[in-house]
Amino acid sequence: MNTQINLRLPEKMIHSANTYVEKHGYGTIQEFIKETVREKLFEEATITKKELELVKKLLEVSNKNNLYGTEEQLFAKLRKK
Repeated sequence: MNTQINLRLPEKMIHSANTYVEKHGYGTIQEFIKETVREKLFEEATITKKELELVKKLLEVSNKNNLYGTEEQLFAKLRKK
């Protein structure tokens, strides 16, 4: 049996969620919310928020300074280590 809930969200959050839904192919915002709740409840995080921030910073610096060349070159370097 499913239980229905009502959820109030700020207008800005609804707009952002709808944009995400359209961009990523969800049928409805409800599908997106259900999947997000499932991920939080049942999937173990493989990377922490702090680690993700570090990866994003590394990517920004790498892109800015063209440190890895092509994608192929990057993966070749990563495989060597």
